[in-house]
Amino acid sequence: MRGLHSDTGYLLYRLGLRSGQLFNAFLQASGLRLRHYALLRFLATADGALQRELSASLGYDPSAIVGLVDDLERLGFAERRPSPDDRRSRIVVLTEAGRAFLRDTDEASLRVTNDLLGPLGPAEREVLHTLLERVAETGLG
Repeated sequence: MRGLHSDTGYLLYRLGLRSGQLFNAFLQASGLRLRHYALLRFLATADGALQRELSASLGYDPSAIVGLVDDLERLGFAERRPSPDDRRSRIVVLTEAGRAFLRDTDEASLRVTNDLLGPLGPAEREVLHTLLERVAETGLG
């Protein structure tokens, strides 16, 4: 019988859980969770995104996006603005305070990654990252 660690899918699942636990622990002091962080990171790569498209982009339920954006607006990290293309639609944009929060979390984020990938050397980490990017490009849509 094969052990659970011989199943790549299970290993990815367990490592994902552990990564989430570590990220949530470092975010706890700010009152945010990993889903908030993911939304902030996504917004940092865009000039704004339609709120209704965020759920598809991040893989979250649309009702969860509303609450996440509400939380980030309360903290001043994001804001809803009218879409320049359609005034009836709203885009969500990262504020300067949101950008500053992400800059402030970069070191903690690196610590989480280092804790998780401690057994790997720099070259192995780079290979792993490249392979995960390739899988994510096709596996996450």
